[in-house]
Amino acid sequence: MVAGAIALAFLMLLAGGALFSLGFEASRDTNAAFAGFDAYLWRVARFTLWQALLSTVLSVGLALPVARALHAHQHFMGRAFVFRLFALPLALPALVAVLGITSIYGRNGLIAHASQSLGFGFIPDIYGISGILLAHVFFNLPLAVRFMLVGLDSIPADYWKLSAQLGMGGGTRFRLIEWPAIARNLPGIMGLIFMLCVTSFTIVLTLGGGPRATTLEVAIYQALAFDFDIGRAVALTLTQLTLTLAILSLFRLTGRPTEEGFSLAVTTRRYEKFGAGERLVNTAIILLALFFVALPLAGTVVSGLAADLGRLMSERVVWRAISTSLVLGATAAFVSVLLSLALVAGREAVAANRKAGIKRSLVGIGSLFERALDTGASLILVVPPIIIGAGWFILLRHFGDPFGFAPWMVISVNAAMAMPFAVQILRPTWDTASARHNRLCAQLGITGWTRLRVVDWPVLRRPLGVAFAFAMALSLGDLGTIALFGSDAVQTLPYLLLQRMGSYRTLDAAGLALILGVLSLGLMMLADRGSKRAEPAESMR
Repeated sequence: MVAGAIALAFLMLLAGGALFSLGFEASRDTNAAFAGFDAYLWRVARFTLWQALLSTVLSVGLALPVARALHAHQHFMGRAFVFRLFALPLALPALVAVLGITSIYGRNGLIAHASQSLGFGFIPDIYGISGILLAHVFFNLPLAVRFMLVGLDSIPADYWKLSAQLGMGGGTRFRLIEWPAIARNLPGIMGLIFMLCVTSFTIVLTLGGGPRATTLEVAIYQALAFDFDIGRAVALTLTQLTLTLAILSLFRLTGRPTEEGFSLAVTTRRYEKFGAGERLVNTAIILLALFFVALPLAGTVVSGLAADLGRLMSERVVWRAISTSLVLGATAAFVSVLLSLALVAGREAVAANRKAGIKRSLVGIGSLFERALDTGASLILVVPPIIIGAGWFILLRHFGDPFGFAPWMVISVNAAMAMPFAVQILRPTWDTASARHNRLCAQLGITGWTRLRVVDWPVLRRPLGVAFAFAMALSLGDLGTIALFGSDAVQTLPYLLLQRMGSYRTLDAAGLALILGVLSLGLMMLADRGSKRAEPAESMR
């Protein structure tokens, strides 16, 4: 319980310190703070909501036929490959995916070259609202497909048998069977994607294309990094925080989509016979979705291999950026896993004491503490990384050079932002193991490090490894915090990549994107292989 309280205090200090800094700065110069609420701010706020709404509608609308086609044809060759391919954008850093998208849809991309070679002269414009929507759909369409398939897989097999016996067509099948299953999760899916698009920083920063396509988070970064306009930064941050709180409140009302975990969904048997026309349409839909997701990934690899990787790997600044990313990422992942485990263990201990009737006089306080431990990690999502970074950047300038605090801020913010995911990974295993072992360990007097080594560690090893790898992958691709605190003294791979993009060194940026992508995906593959190796030993125990 003490460890849980320390983890909760860390989150409260991180988020509360940023909010205190913003409030204190606004109170010092209220005129400057109120002056920031001008026409520019409202235009940026409207664009933030507009691009998020369009991205959500496009992602969900395009994912619906893809999910139906994949569920209708459950045994075609390559279905498992499609699922694994759709999982890659979820693990890929946003900056790497942006480079892959520009290599296909950019002015010097594959489509532009193919158009010119065919004599059409068409040059796509990737920067602005079109590029933002394209990148958001690339990331969110596979996510929406996976969530929709969970709903479709929950339909009982008897429904499909009855629909085949009644000779239902595709439209009737969709209206009576498929749509009710999808509609249960649809508000949660749309709310989640909308929230992801509202807080999208890297995509809008790189593909926004100017003041006409700027979101609140990018405007906060510009106000601090380029203009150092504290009053405008405070006004933008308060608006972003209010917007985030309102969206999360609506998101809680709509509910969350059902999650399928790390494994592929278990498919149900379909009994109907598809005609040649319907089969052809479904095949075309699957192929189009496959190419839409695969082309930017392939573009990242091809563009990266076209760069002078030998020269890049011989540069001292590149190796320094790689080592900095790995050290900061590993440290942030370790802190995130440690604090997440403390929250999970503290919540379970409080719940166990409450059930056992210990300290009945403090039931109210214990219940409040239990709820705080239960939701503490998720509450950090209320304050996006750019707001935490902006608040602490403004606060730390009163104590010295804020850029000198870069490593500590990157570790702290990245650790906090990975905690909601780490808690979701660790909590089921910890709660199950505690329910099985608590009484036996108490009877045998097994406590402390002995219990951790003999009882808990064999059970927790797999989820701890997965949580560590996931948190480190998130930290490796982070750009929000390092974009504010980064300098020549502290450079991560995403920060160096952004610098090369800003100086129009496109080939170097492509090579760095390939290195970053390989590191992130390799980390996830090692975690997946390690978890599979742990399964036989755990089943034998």
